[in-house]
Order: sequence, then C-alpha cells, then structure tokens
Amino acid sequence: MTILILAEHDGTTLKTVTYNTVTAASQIGGEIHLIVLSNGADVVVKEAATLRGVTKVIHLKGKALEHPIAEPATKALMTLVNSYSHIVAPASTYGKNILPRVAALLDVMQISDVIKIHSADTFDRPIYAGNALVTVKSKDTIKVMTVRPTAFDKVATDGVAEIETVDFSENQDQSKFVSLEASKSDRPELTSARIVVSGGRALASKENFRIIEELADTLQAAVGASRAAVDAGYVPNDYQVGQTGKVVAPDLYIAVGISGAIQHLAGMKDSKTIIAINKDEDAPIFQIADYGLVGDLFEIVPQLTNALKR
Repeated sequence: MTILILAEHDGTTLKTVTYNTVTAASQIGGEIHLIVLSNGADVVVKEAATLRGVTKVIHLKGKALEHPIAEPATKALMTLVNSYSHIVAPASTYGKNILPRVAALLDVMQISDVIKIHSADTFDRPIYAGNALVTVKSKDTIKVMTVRPTAFDKVATDGVAEIETVDFSENQDQSKFVSLEASKSDRPELTSARIVVSGGRALASKENFRIIEELADTLQAAVGASRAAVDAGYVPNDYQVGQTGKVVAPDLYIAVGISGAIQHLAGMKDSKTIIAINKDEDAPIFQIADYGLVGDLFEIVPQLTNALKR
C-alpha cells in the first residue's frame, strides 16, 4: 500500500497545509510519496524531502505545470495514480479543484474533508455544515480523498526522502494562464495563523472594517470575515471564513459583529479559544464562544485595541 500526496506550494515554499496532510497520510499506514507539480520549484522539492514519513518526492516538471491550473495538473497526476492505493490532497481550493477530476477519470468515489482516519478504507467527514459526522468506508481500489488540514498536526521536518524528477511534456490546450491578481499582505496567512480576527456585516462599511484590521495588526493576527461582509464588499473573497470559505482552527478566534450563522460556525468552531463581541445577547455565536462581550463593537473594539497597544 503506497500513498501519493499532492503538494501545495507557491513556487518557493510548501504551504503549511501540505505538512498537515502528510500527518493524515501517516495515519493511513503504508509508504508515502509526495508529488510536486511545477516548471521549477527545486527549493520546494528539497523542502518536501525533509517531511517526516515521506520516502520519495516526485518532481513532475513541465511548462504546462508552471501555474496551478487544474486541467494540466489532472493530466499530470493521471500518468502516475494507478500505481497508488490512496491519492491525497489538502481540502484547500487547490486540492478541491484537482482531485475530484482525478476521481471522475478513475471512476471512483471522491471522499472530501476527511477529519479522522480509522483505517486504510474508513474515514470520518463532516456533513450538514459540520453539524453531523459521517463515517465512510470505501471499497474502491484507489481511494481519492482530501483531508481537512486543521484536523491534523504539522509533521516534523527531520526526514530525508529520495527525489525523483519526471518530465511532463504534454501540451495543454484546454485552458491557459492569463494573469494572476493576488492580494498582498504582511499579515499571517488566514488558514495557518495562530490568531484570527473576523468581522461581520455589523461593521456596515468597507471603511469601518479598518477597526478589525487595526486590532488584527496589534495582535499580529490574520483578518477574516463572514460571508455577509464579503458579499457586501467590505473585504475580498479570500478573507471569507465558513462553509463556502476557508476553514480555520487558530489558538484564538475573535468574532466581531458576527451573529454566528451555521455556515460561518462550520469554518471556525474548532478554534481553541473563541471570543465573541456582539450587541445582540441572543446571537448564536455566544453558544460556542468561550468568552462573550455584549455591546457596541464601535466602542469596544477601539478600547480593546488601545489597551493592547499600551
């Protein structure tokens, strides 16, 4: 039994979610190989070789793989997948864009958002926005699955894996890279941050969201938002936390002006400590919060920020 993990990277470093995914794979049992798709990224390959438990890093290299486009990535993976018992990726935008295509081509079940591994063929995953868990047992010869990174710890970096480079020369004509518009920030990345400060629709405007950003900067935290705040245009889409956004599990999650809709709770309720600030004492967010403060966020948050600065 051999497991193939799809590594997620930005061309210079491995994303933290890959570290968590290796931990999940180690609980399945068997040999672990990790595949890096790129047109370079030699530094990433060397980093991947240090992950504990990984015995081989396959660098699938080709011009069509220079950018993280699903179609060429799927074709590249399909050249290797039949040699493996499990194909695993983090349940991120990247992994969720590629692995369902692989599952469809293999005509097997896609197992998404795995949060617990019982054995090589039995897994737990959340359903109904995280309000229930289902145990899935797969009889497929090849298991294709994404794992929720926040459910697993980061793997150590004391490994020494073999590195193998494989050329991928197939032309890609289904889609092409045009441009990348990525948000740039000095704040921590949302899914890997130790502290997250999120704002909701109660902020009322894009300008008012500066209150959240100032508190986050004081705490050296990442900034998140509810879907309502994103839909209202207060912040970009990549700030969204929730069922249709990013799933986070930081040491500290501060929810400001967020009522606590079930879809938002699905993306943050595994946080170790949750602080809620809301003027509605009956807001659902208080049911899962470790600490709750009822009051006007426009008074409370600036006071909190100033106190922390002092």
